[in-house]
Amino acid sequence: MADNNLENSFATLKQTIPLLLKHKISAIPTNYALWYTYVSNDSPELKTAIDYVLDNKLQFSEAKTKELYRSYLAETEEVSAWELRQSVEAMLIELSQSLQDTHSETTSFKETMDTCVDDLAKVEKEGLSVKEVMALVRNLVKDTQNIRRSTISFSAALKDAQKEIEALRGQLEKSQQEALYDGLTGLCNRRYFDEELATQSLQPNLCLLLVDLDHFKKINDNYGHVMGDLVLKATAKKLQASCRDGAQAFRFGGEEFAIIVPNSNLAKARSMAESMRKAIEKIAVKDKRSGEILGDIAASIGVAELTKGMNPLALIENADKQLYEAKRLGRNRVMPMA
Repeated sequence: MADNNLENSFATLKQTIPLLLKHKISAIPTNYALWYTYVSNDSPELKTAIDYVLDNKLQFSEAKTKELYRSYLAETEEVSAWELRQSVEAMLIELSQSLQDTHSETTSFKETMDTCVDDLAKVEKEGLSVKEVMALVRNLVKDTQNIRRSTISFSAALKDAQKEIEALRGQLEKSQQEALYDGLTGLCNRRYFDEELATQSLQPNLCLLLVDLDHFKKINDNYGHVMGDLVLKATAKKLQASCRDGAQAFRFGGEEFAIIVPNSNLAKARSMAESMRKAIEKIAVKDKRSGEILGDIAASIGVAELTKGMNPLALIENADKQLYEAKRLGRNRVMPMA
């Protein structure tokens, strides 16, 4: 029995190595494990995912192979650690904004206390029973001044906490650069996008969509960054749900997203972009603190098709030009027009 297992292992390995060479996959342990599992068919889900890439004649970027490994072979502990980092970053974003809001409130409270001190001082001149009123006023003024000093100290403490959180967020962001996923939205990040586009651009029939949320700064200014983050998460979810036939969504940066669409032409990619634009229009997020519902979300989308001799940078520039044109013509539209 042991000999048979050993023979089967050798047979599987003999099939695995040529596949690594054929698809130009780097010979590292995780890639060996990935393709060994594929050949042995120990994971039907992994086999389906790899077969899809092969059947559609797509390329295996380094980022794509890492994603496949994380999705189908990584130990639970590895996945849990990644999810934990996402949760911590999301928590820090919300906590940071809460501290900013609280700091704003304490500043306003301090101003109110200043006014209160001035008003209380006037009571000395307006009261009828001078001795009693004076005693009361002195106590109130004393208490108010104590509250004021406490508020100032609390405000200073918040500023210090804010600095610590920003430093921690900076460390997390630096660490996240080595990963493949955006901590806020869960989409693949810009690093993954650059690798995937460079790989897929070696094949013909490739299109790129650049999606930018309209007037996003106003959302942050009027509703706060917590609501802005909820809008970004909802947008990412809509874009991911709208991807089909091998299309993949990425967090490009800020309020901008990118979608790589393989095996497509400009007309098909534009049709997908229009579906995404309509899906984003249906987004509605609720502010848990006020109960207010934010709707009327809109996005502008630029679409470009890879042509002969075009490099990835030129493809991005073409999509960006179309995005700029969509903004110039009034936003909430897809360019070029059909």
